[in-house]
Amino acid sequence: MEQVPAASTGYAAVFEAVEGVFRIGVACAGGRLHRIALLPPGAPAETVPGDAGLTDRVVAQLRGYFADPLASFDVPLELGGTSFQRRVWRALMAIPPGMVHTYGMLARRLGTSPRAVGGACRANPVPVIVPCHRVVASGGLGGYAGHTGGSVLAIKKWLLEHESRLSRRSH
Repeated sequence: MEQVPAASTGYAAVFEAVEGVFRIGVACAGGRLHRIALLPPGAPAETVPGDAGLTDRVVAQLRGYFADPLASFDVPLELGGTSFQRRVWRALMAIPPGMVHTYGMLARRLGTSPRAVGGACRANPVPVIVPCHRVVASGGLGGYAGHTGGSVLAIKKWLLEHESRLSRRSH
């Protein structure tokens, strides 16, 4: 599995998100979550000291989501990005678990192009919490974390399948 590009600094925590599918690296600083990296199983990942309280809270909330896709997140974020990217990320956070939008749908709502929405999704520093996996191409999955093929899409597929269980629960 290709590793999603990440900054060269280490992670305050690395944990197995879904056995055999992916791990997550969490980077916190200054009392805020800065980055989540989606890592292939077994990939080396350096851990560094960090804000243990916040890191534990982020990991607990992510594990809660992996157990139940309705679990919510309330950790402080430091997203950075351009004003446009932040606008797209806010729109992503408004998509409920179990729902998907196409890049085109989101682009029309935001008055921009599907390619621009895809670029903002690719730049998302905290996937899962800012759920860019809920945006798909009109004819399929589209890309994920800057990849349009290969095994990184297994993560997006897993996340969408995980959330699709919500609609099966209500029947």
